[in-house]
Amino acid sequence: MMDTNQPSPTPPIPEAPAPAAAGKPEIQYDDFAKVELKVATVLEAALHPNADKLLVLKVDVGSGEHRHICAGIKAWYDPATLVGRQIIVVKNLAPRPLRGVVSHGMLLAATDAATGNVVVLSPSVPVGAGSEVK
Repeated sequence: MMDTNQPSPTPPIPEAPAPAAAGKPEIQYDDFAKVELKVATVLEAALHPNADKLLVLKVDVGSGEHRHICAGIKAWYDPATLVGRQIIVVKNLAPRPLRGVVSHGMLLAATDAATGNVVVLSPSVPVGAGSEVK
């Protein structure tokens, strides 16, 4: 007769599947922990003067700090619809000139696989909130 008071053995946790061959290379946790994500509010948005696909956003990243970020979202967003919107930015990305305008960060967005549309990620938390990778 079987003892029903004994817990059944816990099945082993299966190993994660190997990453797909396509896409970006796998990074280590320490690499990801270097990324500083911050919630920002778009203060101004305008067409980039020298690029067909870029918008230039002036954002508040918290504590009154403003910076310009170039974003390749012109095909999906009218600049006027972005003003006042909260977005997520990579704050500690090294500045980089993009077609004559220096970008001080990067906007996070996702591509809808079904439509190909780019969707800006919009949190609903206070400006300046950020990643606390531990």
